[in-house]
Amino acid sequence: MTTRIGVVTFPGSLDDSDARRAVRIAGAEPVALWHRDGDLRRQQVDAVVLPGGFSYGDYLRCGAIARFSPIMEAVVEQAKAGMPVLGICNGFQVLCETHLLPGALTRNDHLHFVCRDQRLRVENAETVWTADYAGGQEIVVPLKNGEGGYVADERTLDELEGEGRVVVRYLGGNPNGSRRDIAGITNGAGNVVGLMPHPEHAVEALTGPTTDGLGFFTSALKKLVAS
Repeated sequence: MTTRIGVVTFPGSLDDSDARRAVRIAGAEPVALWHRDGDLRRQQVDAVVLPGGFSYGDYLRCGAIARFSPIMEAVVEQAKAGMPVLGICNGFQVLCETHLLPGALTRNDHLHFVCRDQRLRVENAETVWTADYAGGQEIVVPLKNGEGGYVADERTLDELEGEGRVVVRYLGGNPNGSRRDIAGITNGAGNVVGLMPHPEHAVEALTGPTTDGLGFFTSALKKLVAS
């Protein structure tokens, strides 16, 4: 049976087509999901990706309006029931706004948009989305954001560190002022992951700096097939 991974399109999404291509390259069937569709069961998807972009023009705060889209009610419900959900860049911001993940993403500390190939270290290779990596593995994927600084209070940061919920960490210099160089985190169950860099732009040699990002998508596929 084919594994179906849905990719949500919000008004202002930019990287939804790239995420669908990454899903297809990984070997799963990409399913386009519209933000007004609140019935995930009808779509029969096994996992969901919230892509990068500027949902609703980043008005109010990044992801603040997208969290109220009808589909997000279903995503939150299914994520709490164990469905794998990956939030990339703006998708990470949406996950924080829905409180599926703690903390928030704020304006880069240098107040400039950053776009570069970014070195990362995989800190947690036990999540649904990172099981194809080794703990401590270094990868390179593109990073592009203006509001990518991850912040949380010290207690939350200590909990994330102590529970092994930091998924990826920036190497070679902090690009946006994220606390403790955090580039991505997971929930306690390991099925919901949010990260600011863009693994969907590093899945094939023709267009990416590496193919290091493909592991996020093959990890979920293998977990879903095995379950």
